[in-house]
Amino acid sequence: MNELIETITLQDGTVAVSGRELHDFLGIGKDFSTWFKDMTGYGFDEGIDFSPIPGKTYNGGRPRGEYAMTLDMAKEVSMIQRNEKGKQARQYFIEVEKRAKQIELPQTPEEKLILTMQVSARTIKRVEKLDARVTDLEENQPLSGSQYAYISRLVSRAVVQYIETQKLLLTSKQRGMFYRDISRGLNDFLGVRTRTQIRIGQFDKACEFIENWTPSTSVKMKLRDMGGAVQEVGFEI
Repeated sequence: MNELIETITLQDGTVAVSGRELHDFLGIGKDFSTWFKDMTGYGFDEGIDFSPIPGKTYNGGRPRGEYAMTLDMAKEVSMIQRNEKGKQARQYFIEVEKRAKQIELPQTPEEKLILTMQVSARTIKRVEKLDARVTDLEENQPLSGSQYAYISRLVSRAVVQYIETQKLLLTSKQRGMFYRDISRGLNDFLGVRTRTQIRIGQFDKACEFIENWTPSTSVKMKLRDMGGAVQEVGFEI
């Protein structure tokens, strides 16, 4: 089989693909570094799906960046292009993979054991990677209706408890200052603009913040400056 795209035999004997060679073959319109960065955005991880390798230097200039990709990544990247060149490259890598498996077929019990352990290790890595993605997806889901309602109740309870503990007599407007203060503090702590943007993964932190909330110094001073509008006991700045 003629070498359509340069492949690389790594130290462990596995076959990898030159990222730059694949880029050139596909006839990509953008420069290699930008294109490769775009491709890694499809969920490929350094050290698992690709690794940087020393680039070649031309005419005394700086070495060109280069990456070695696994055959699996090379096949997926080729398919992503959705053109005839991509199809041709993917089919070529399938043939390369078949040939490599025929050549490297284990013969002795020791070789078979090593191969089994390698396959098991790769499977574990893929499962861990998938679990991490699922966890990230779950934690980034919006709060459920019951969770949102629970946080709202916590906010109200925190404000009421503080007012009762301090024995404050407030107008509706002054109470609103406390509600705005706790809401702003919660949003700032979680890095969101509104409470509806809180995610499931932030639920426990949100509850902890509310349970430990006390009014900011600015709110306390504004209430103090209102003078007779506030009756208080033990209200400290």
